[in-house]
Amino acid sequence: MRHPTLTAASLVLALTASEAAFAYVGPGAGLSLLGALWGLIAALGAAVLFVILWPLRQARKRRQAKRVATHDPAAEAEAARVARARQSAGAAPLRSGSEPNPADPHRAR
Repeated sequence: MRHPTLTAASLVLALTASEAAFAYVGPGAGLSLLGALWGLIAALGAAVLFVILWPLRQARKRRQAKRVATHDPAAEAEAARVARARQSAGAAPLRSGSEPNPADPHRAR
């Protein structure tokens, strides 16, 4: 900025010399503004919630992995319950890590 005093004086003059604009803003514009505002608030809320819940999800996954690694009967019962639920829903059964997946394009032939 070459002339900060001139810029400030121009800004003050523009803000004080203007008159009120008596314009009608219809309900469509107001509803559009409110819809955009709610969308912004929802997006920010979802982002904050995701950041807050991320460590909790990771801790839950670590706890479940630890339970499976120690052969916890509760984890085995939960895995059996999930398998039964998947089977009753008509989903394909989950494969164990030891058997090969025939649909795997990277498997050795």
